[in-house]
Amino acid sequence: MRVEDIMSEPAVTVPREMMVHDAIEEMLRNRVGSVVVVADGNAVGIMTRSDALRAAYHAGCDLREIPVSRAMSEDLLTTKRTRTLRSVLRTMEKHNIKKLPVVDGFEPVGIVTMSDIAHHLPEEVQAATAKLDRSDDWNQSATHR
Repeated sequence: MRVEDIMSEPAVTVPREMMVHDAIEEMLRNRVGSVVVVADGNAVGIMTRSDALRAAYHAGCDLREIPVSRAMSEDLLTTKRTRTLRSVLRTMEKHNIKKLPVVDGFEPVGIVTMSDIAHHLPEEVQAATAKLDRSDDWNQSATHR
């Protein structure tokens, strides 16, 4: 089975200049847990609910004052429609992530999550999630951008 068979599309995207408050509004409106951040139509990052919370905590100011570029994860990994679910799951496990934007070139076209894959490969996802690093930035002393 391939990513294109299960991915959510289209990808919910926001520009990097958008404020976190407005990006959260997009997430709520679209009932998603993350948005792909774009610049000139290309995927440049991802912002999850956790990223938004972390940015708000560290900034100590109104979410209307924090640009998405300060909250997003910039070390973006992506995948292609044609990859197999098992190969994507291995990538997620290796990099300790739960969501991968699907791109055509650099343009985001969808997203695949570990939850999506779990519906098709439950035993493999269970084994992968058991290995995921569960410590998040809530427990780490380092600050976020």
